[in-house]
Order: sequence, then C-alpha cells, then structure tokens
Amino acid sequence: MAYLWLKAFHIIAVVSWMAGLLYLPRLFVYHAAGGADAGASETFKIMEFRLLWMIATPAMVASWGLGLALLAVTDQADGGFWLPAKIGAVLLLTGFHGLLVKWTRDFAQDRNGHSPRFFRLVNEVPTVLLVVIVVLVVVKPFS
Repeated sequence: MAYLWLKAFHIIAVVSWMAGLLYLPRLFVYHAAGGADAGASETFKIMEFRLLWMIATPAMVASWGLGLALLAVTDQADGGFWLPAKIGAVLLLTGFHGLLVKWTRDFAQDRNGHSPRFFRLVNEVPTVLLVVIVVLVVVKPFS
C-alpha cells in the first residue's frame, strides 16, 4: 500500500516538474523576443522566478526523493539496463534544470545572450527526455 502512495506522489511530482521544464523555456522565448519593453521584462522576471523556485525546483526535489524511496522499497536489482538508463536520462533532465536556473539568473540580471530561436530549440529537450524516460519505465526495453 505504501508503494502505491509513493508511486502516486512520484507521478504527481514528475508531472509538476515537467510542467516547469516545458513552460520556462517558452517564457524565455517571449522574454527574449520582448526587446526593450522594460515593463514586460520585469513581469517575465517575476513569472520565471516563481515558476522555477516555487514549482519546478520543489517538484524536482520531490521527484528525486520519491523516486529514490520507490527504489528503496522495490527490488530493481535484476531489472536489466532500463533502470540505469532511466536514471541517466533523469540526470540529464536535472542538468537541464540547472541550465534553466542559469538562464533565469541571466534574464534577472539583464544578461541574456540567447535568441528566441535558441529557446524554441531548447524547449524540445525536456520533451525528448520525457519520451525516453516513459518508454524506459513502461516498456523496459533493456530488461
């Protein structure tokens, strides 16, 4: 029973984290395209800060904590290569989160050096990693 509760809250945390990882680069697209509109820029700074630090980062911490708790209460030792591959993909997602932290700080300090096109392309990274992770977890292709 505890396993199912852990799993449910893990899924909720992952969905929340992914929402932040998918939406924050989209905000960067609009922020980078905003040009010299100082009022809009300040609004974007507030939105980006809140999305990153009030939603995405706590959800990432919860995703990791609940995922490790799930690992502790299940026997995945003989699960094949899918689990290390999934953890690798989640580490890449965590690294991407770190880049979002950097870019949020750059925007907050008016130091963004990237174009809206750059952020449109970057916005695809979490989607690709999400597909990889879900396939690894559900299909377990390497077990």
